[in-house]
Amino acid sequence: MTKAPLVTPILIAGCAVLMISFAIRASFGVFQIPIAAEFGWPRAEFSLAIAIQNLAWGIGQPIFGALAEKFGDRKAIFAGALLYSAGLLLTAQAVTPGQQQMVAVLVGFGIAGTGFGVVLAIVGRAVSAENRSMALGIATAAGSAGQVIGAPTAEILLQSFPWQTVFVIFSVVILVTLFALPFLRSPRLATRAELEESMGTVLIRAFKDPSYTLIFLGFFSCGYQLAFITAHFPAFVAELCSPIDAGGMLAGLGITTTTRLGAVAIAVIGLFNIMGTLSAGYLGKRFPKKYLLFGIYVGRTIAAAAFIMVPISPASVLIFSAVMGSLWLATVPLTSGLVAHIYGIRYMGTLYGVVFLSHQIGGFLGVWLGGRMYDLNGSYTLVWWIGVGVGAFSALVHLPIHERPMQVQPA
Repeated sequence: MTKAPLVTPILIAGCAVLMISFAIRASFGVFQIPIAAEFGWPRAEFSLAIAIQNLAWGIGQPIFGALAEKFGDRKAIFAGALLYSAGLLLTAQAVTPGQQQMVAVLVGFGIAGTGFGVVLAIVGRAVSAENRSMALGIATAAGSAGQVIGAPTAEILLQSFPWQTVFVIFSVVILVTLFALPFLRSPRLATRAELEESMGTVLIRAFKDPSYTLIFLGFFSCGYQLAFITAHFPAFVAELCSPIDAGGMLAGLGITTTTRLGAVAIAVIGLFNIMGTLSAGYLGKRFPKKYLLFGIYVGRTIAAAAFIMVPISPASVLIFSAVMGSLWLATVPLTSGLVAHIYGIRYMGTLYGVVFLSHQIGGFLGVWLGGRMYDLNGSYTLVWWIGVGVGAFSALVHLPIHERPMQVQPA
């Protein structure tokens, strides 16, 4: 297997695609209150649209992974960007809950085509095995950088434009990813035996392996926690947080309302996520990935439980955001790296895409339950505690994973 450097035009272009894609995706929670206020919808209606978006993203991920491996990575990203743009444009025109929920499918498939499943597979093939974990961490951190700017940008734009116009602006911005396509031509750094195996053979072998099932189950809580917080945390903070001190430090930084604090909290998560994912990528080539994943899920469980048990204040919001951010997408380079390490890189996009479906099923439930429980109880408390429970479950299921490459079958 030929060695490849860590930082390449492929990695830089992949980071650009992920940054733009995730900046827009991370902003949807900021639209919860403006859309509900304009139409008088219950919180669950737009929450269901975001939940369907997450589920469509999960269903689309293995599909786009397989399309990329059969027809080419750049064609898959091109199709994803067009679907993403069309979905955002139609979101701006949707005036009923049903319409919002229908176009959410297009947005979800668009995220799948411009997201982790396709891009991480390209990056993973473009580097040597010793650099793979770090490269995947860098690419994941780029998605985090998008989160840093996405929610605050949406909140700032909403001060000057109707929410419909902001979605139209985002539908144009996502097309900027197309300029990265000429650089996303990744070599197939796979062994001869891997290249000779069919996709069906590799998938069947993975599906029969208990470790693959455990990886699939373990990724569920990651999606639940991340999607719930992304979709509902801005509204949660805006409604439950104590008022901002007009003469305090936060006001001096321009955070004068709880609405602004909610958007900034998402950005803080993204900022600390950059450090967390880079650290995970660095540690992933030095320690067993399953134990690192165990530690991340334990940390998330403790952080969420502690946050919901103490009085909600601007300080607790920002502390929780920093702690949760450091653990936020740190699971992604480790989980994708674990899939590549055990099952090879030839069909990494498809195999990781199937695992990612579990992540997005969790995301669907986190977002939908958040809206549903809020409408029923006027509170997100129960949804938080469910997240604590599934986080503990994910920590435990990673321990029995056998972290060793599977033997490639002779042709």
